[in-house]
Amino acid sequence: MISLSRDQIAALLDIRSLAPCIEATYRASSAREINLPQVGHIELPERNDDSHIKFGQRRGDPSFVIKVATGFPDTPSEIGRTSNGLSLVLSAHTGEVQAMLHDEMLLTDVRTAIGSAIATRALTHPDATRLLIVGTGAQAEHQIQAHRELLNRPLEISVWGRSPEKAKAVAERNNTQHASVLAAACATADIIVTVTAASKPLIMNDWIAPGTHITAVGADAPGKHELDAALIERADHLVADSPHQCLHHGDLSILSSERHQDVVQLGTVLDSGLTRSHEAVTIVDLTGTAAQDIAIAQWILDARSAE
Repeated sequence: MISLSRDQIAALLDIRSLAPCIEATYRASSAREINLPQVGHIELPERNDDSHIKFGQRRGDPSFVIKVATGFPDTPSEIGRTSNGLSLVLSAHTGEVQAMLHDEMLLTDVRTAIGSAIATRALTHPDATRLLIVGTGAQAEHQIQAHRELLNRPLEISVWGRSPEKAKAVAERNNTQHASVLAAACATADIIVTVTAASKPLIMNDWIAPGTHITAVGADAPGKHELDAALIERADHLVADSPHQCLHHGDLSILSSERHQDVVQLGTVLDSGLTRSHEAVTIVDLTGTAAQDIAIAQWILDARSAE
């Protein structure tokens, strides 16, 4: 059995090389080529913590993947990171464990950021360059890197967080600007990427100018919300990595039933494109699926074999 640590996995990662692989999984998901059972979710309410279990298989693949990802936001600082986890790759023929990728959440962070940048690239105009990152956790920094690598345009990036000190630190480490007032930052942004664990909306409808695109990432479990309900209803285009999943426990879970039919799967947009006006407000809701976990796990194993 192959066993790789976080450091070993980190040494193999390459965003530009990984991006086509992640994009292909969105297309395959829309084509129903991947078996994606319902996500497992364990809440630990006494500590405001939770864990996700995602698993699946692309039809015909010789293996399948089970991933466990934990989020413990109140972890004492001396322990280290607030999220953790691993992926297991198992034979689809014998059930044998072929690989354990003890990535400690790194693969989830990277594939999430790559998927966000792919979605942003697909739904924005080439002249959309003012990017606002809302959030200050590890995912915020991955988002900055992935958008810089994959959007193929100069970006003016700013970071806002509920802790100004943390936002300033993220901005300084990543050579971006610190946004001190969220409403003002939203009003001037072309692109907004939300990566918080908020349980109440942070982004209000009145703050969003026509033509803005929003990639919403943080609401990945029941009870989490980053976007105002009026903003979601107002959007001209609504896109989701998994419409069923996002309507159940993403930001789109508060969408009126009359608009459920308006939600388009991201893979369909990548296949067919999206015709949008400069004035349109677009939202893509990403709750994350095992399709991306399958893809990045296999990519890591292929990269290791090629060494």
